[in-house]
Amino acid sequence: MIDQLWLIPLGFVAGILGSMIGLGGGIIIVPILTFLGFPPTVAASNSLFAAFSNSVASTISYSKQKRIEYSLGLKLGLLAIPGTILGAIISTDVAPDIFKILFGFVLIASSAYIFLRKQIESREKRISKQLIIFIIGASFFAGIISSFFGIGGGIIFVPLMIVGMGMSMKRAAPTSQLILLFASLSGIIVHSILGHPDFLQSGFLAIGSFFGGLVGAKLSLSVKERNLKILVSVVLLITAVKLFFDSLTNGSFSFLF
Repeated sequence: MIDQLWLIPLGFVAGILGSMIGLGGGIIIVPILTFLGFPPTVAASNSLFAAFSNSVASTISYSKQKRIEYSLGLKLGLLAIPGTILGAIISTDVAPDIFKILFGFVLIASSAYIFLRKQIESREKRISKQLIIFIIGASFFAGIISSFFGIGGGIIFVPLMIVGMGMSMKRAAPTSQLILLFASLSGIIVHSILGHPDFLQSGFLAIGSFFGGLVGAKLSLSVKERNLKILVSVVLLITAVKLFFDSLTNGSFSFLF
């Protein structure tokens, strides 16, 4: 038990970053667990516990700051649930090296979003019927991504709210945390039924991530974004390259072609 305590500070750091950028701490936790040899389903399901804990703490803090769009968050959160069920099921048989390759692409997308998010903010847009259909489909896909990779789905939801709906970053990230509460909880339930998580490890990650979420929500009001986004983007890109390299050296890349 003592040798697992390092998961608490890992969850704490991931929780701070996850709360501030609205993507969830899974983009930090999952690659670290993967590098340490955790099976993909264990890494993803353990990470979802941290994502849920982080979303609870962040939602509480952002609620006090009155920065959450509750109606939209509830709708998108519920729309994501079917996808989270499918994501947990299909993650059962994924090969570790294939998981690394796919997650590497997710990290690159996350890095691009973090670095360019100021440029993609736009004015409020009128939501058409076509956009509503797209939002439903995107929410379902985000649910799959959330449960399959253990990252909560914020990489889909935050850009969707900013670019598709014209929401400001200061409201999109907090609203994303409310959405992730539903997405991560449903993913946890299915992963647990399938016997994927290590509950002791998940508990330590959740403890750290909860307090990290409280700190991150407060820091989001005052931290200089430029330095943070450069640091996080560089770390994610380096991690993605390492994941690709590991997969190539194991000869699994040829399986994709």
